[in-house]
Amino acid sequence: MITADSPLLRYLIPLILLLFSPQPGSGFQVTDNIGTSHSFTAPAQRIISLYPAHTENLAAIGASDRLIGISTSDSYPSAVLDKPRYSYHDSVEKFIQAEPDCILIRPMISRSNPNLISKLREYGIRIVSLQPTTIAELYDYWLNLGKITGFEQQAAQMIIDFKHELEDIEEDVASVPAELRPRVYFESIHSRMRTFAPESISIFCLTTAGGINVAGDAVSRRGTNIAGYSKERILAKAEEIDVYLAQSGRMNRISIEQIINEPGFRAIKAVRSGRIYLIDEYLVSRPTPRLLQGIKTIHQLLYQG
Repeated sequence: MITADSPLLRYLIPLILLLFSPQPGSGFQVTDNIGTSHSFTAPAQRIISLYPAHTENLAAIGASDRLIGISTSDSYPSAVLDKPRYSYHDSVEKFIQAEPDCILIRPMISRSNPNLISKLREYGIRIVSLQPTTIAELYDYWLNLGKITGFEQQAAQMIIDFKHELEDIEEDVASVPAELRPRVYFESIHSRMRTFAPESISIFCLTTAGGINVAGDAVSRRGTNIAGYSKERILAKAEEIDVYLAQSGRMNRISIEQIINEPGFRAIKAVRSGRIYLIDEYLVSRPTPRLLQGIKTIHQLLYQG
């Protein structure tokens, strides 16, 4: 009998997907994160990615040859970095000259430059806006990228491999009693005193790694993975914070010294004990398979740091 946790199921799922996925010429639909339903008669062949996570994920499922352009902020993987660069600040003409059959964006771009998006759509270029904010949405997102490119089986296998590694991590963490797990404040943007929404992928990384989120009462801002958390609220939990964790990168240019020297922060237990850690934002905020690396890094910081 094949059970839900059977290793054999790991290899059968891609075959099942292959058999029941739309065949060439049959067409398929993808509904994006702004509610637009896109009907495809065939997978896209000439894609411009304006979000580094899209680029990384397409490369991960073997669809990098579909990319004719990447964003100006792409830095990974190295194999695609020589492709032409595009920004949502570029002219409509630059995109039209490239003759893409699909441009992958995220909702922030729609809000930042709706005029560009509108004009490109008027010209007949398909614009698909994707960005998961929860772990459940993550898997649908990867499958949608697989559908759009014709690499759905590879995307399904990536999900299976990802979940398999998650199970191994969760098994290790399960051996640690809840009362012994460190309580963590996870900073997203220091200058604005922001943390992550409790249902965000970043907090999933933290809790899967064995940390307890002390800001579980934070509220998402406009449906994003970012949540406000004032200094007063942080300091009200100063003695509960065993570890102060902050993402570091373009979104949060921060140093441990800045956190230590933030007025009032020396009252925080983690600051006094020197348990302040930075983690690359690309490993905890971007919806790519490298989240596994982020989870493992956090686990090491929490239990060996």
